[in-house]
Amino acid sequence: MISQAITRTDFRFPGQKNVYHGKVRDVYNIDDRYLVMIATDRISAFDVVLPRGIPYKGQVLNQIAAKFLDATADIVPNWKLATPDPMVTVGRYCKPFPVEMIIRGYLTGSSWRSYKKGAREICGVPIPDGMKEHQRFPEPIITPTTKAEEGHDEDISKEEIIRQGLVSEEDYALLEKYTRALFERGSRMAAEKGLILVDTKYEFGKADGKIYLIDEIHTPDSSRYFYADGYEENFKKGLPQRQLSKEFVREWLMENGFQGQSGQKVPEMTDELVESISERYIELYEKITGEKFQKATSDNVLARIEKNVLHFLASS
Repeated sequence: MISQAITRTDFRFPGQKNVYHGKVRDVYNIDDRYLVMIATDRISAFDVVLPRGIPYKGQVLNQIAAKFLDATADIVPNWKLATPDPMVTVGRYCKPFPVEMIIRGYLTGSSWRSYKKGAREICGVPIPDGMKEHQRFPEPIITPTTKAEEGHDEDISKEEIIRQGLVSEEDYALLEKYTRALFERGSRMAAEKGLILVDTKYEFGKADGKIYLIDEIHTPDSSRYFYADGYEENFKKGLPQRQLSKEFVREWLMENGFQGQSGQKVPEMTDELVESISERYIELYEKITGEKFQKATSDNVLARIEKNVLHFLASS
């Protein structure tokens, strides 16, 4: 029997001012003091939320993010205060910057698709001629995007971000510094597990004039990992890399004629497919953390989440 997947929450917590339902997360604002972020089992690809949830995906993402937030708190302060439930992180309320900081160590995914079409710069960063798919950049490159409320995030250059006043020059210099340091730490931690951190994204916000790292980090939804074993050989032969990321979901969609464009229909997600995606996420967790995944069982997951969050709020 396929396990219960949580695709929507609709709580009413004490002091709740509003709730934001993102592609994957439901974020509750408690008195402009706390953010209660629930990682649901929704899954998105090509900026489209797919029709079925993936059991345990929210728990996987939430617990990986919590581990990496704790492991990088010496680099940049982050928003996390507690994880009162396997699917929930509670953190300090921050005003997010309207850009996402994407950093890439390798030419792959959307950057490769653009390169193949002839693009030789991404977000104002020049890319040398003659590169191959999955090739490592001489230095990781930062390719920011705007944060779209709806539809697709758009590539944007550092100069344009500053010119439009989205982020001040002073703050942007810090965002870049933090992004590079976090990526270096994440890459080192990945290498210890036999993985390559290929690319990832970070989001930042401000509270009381101070910059904080917010949201999730180094999860398979926000990052792409290759297995280090076999990377060189596959690269030399021009073969696909073994990946730990959501790319396998995108590939399944593309094989079935869906890339998020208008008029395209999401292919049917069978129980078998949903189960296999769930298993892949659990495998990702175990590989990335080096720990066995413990399924948080509950007859009523929503009631469990509500009880745990209420307990945190009452005791804080």
